Amino acid sequence: MSTVHAPQETHEPADLLRGLYGDGIIGLKGAFPRDWAARMSEDIETLFAEARQVPGGALPRGPQRWYVEVHPERIRGFVDIVTHPWFVAVCEAVLGPDYRIVEVGFDVPFPGAADQPWHRDFAAPEATTKGRRLNSLAFNLTAVDTIPEMGPFEVAPGTQWDEFEGCARGMFPPRELWPRYIARAVQKLPRMGDISARSALTIHRGTANRSDQSRPVLVVGVDAPDATNANHHDLQVTRRYLEALPPRVSEHLTCRVVDALAPVVQHHTIEGLLKPAY
Repeated sequence: MSTVHAPQETHEPADLLRGLYGDGIIGLKGAFPRDWAARMSEDIETLFAEARQVPGGALPRGPQRWYVEVHPERIRGFVDIVTHPWFVAVCEAVLGPDYRIVEVGFDVPFPGAADQPWHRDFAAPEATTKGRRLNSLAFNLTAVDTIPEMGPFEVAPGTQWDEFEGCARGMFPPRELWPRYIARAVQKLPRMGDISARSALTIHRGTANRSDQSRPVLVVGVDAPDATNANHHDLQVTRRYLEALPPRVSEHLTCRVVDALAPVVQHHTIEGLLKPAY
């Protein structure tokens, strides 16, 4: 379990909080070497092929777009990610010292993937709507150098605080609000080795992939102690793997300890993402 970063790196909490409470998304360029990102890409390719053989192993997120939850120990760079000084600093600044890692997975838009409808990843909790506090984060790491033709991630900065009613699962704002998001939209073009952190409540969408390449992105989901996103995931680690982890990783995992890994069968199909946005 190697490290690929300098332990002396420091990151100012005020800067991290300003970005996530303001735009709702921040990033660090060149957090990992390109050869490290290439290994992550290999792992994703292997795991996607395996998941397609298991019913419920890969869930559609729209035409030619899939999401797969995976076991941390199947990602060779998992420990490198969750011990990176920037990752730790962001988690501690926003979620507190007792943050919980609850999800590891990846999203793959293939050629032919369509524009998604504008959405957030789940309904805003009371911690945000009433307490004005973010209690979860999603970290993203691209497996390729993103170009505009690949259908980049598009985000509407500052919209993690938007409230709307009467929409599917509290996730999909009504179409009359879409002009607001289109006007604010920023496309993200990360390169291999970059890492970002965002509030999953910030309104966003995947855009149409008009290239001849897929655009895999690894996702690590992290909760504050009062968040409940772990209920929707099945993070598993083997006993042997857990015992080999450094305490600064194992003490932050919300997971099921098993003798042998079982395929992650996913059930949280999101109907609103299955049709392209026209």
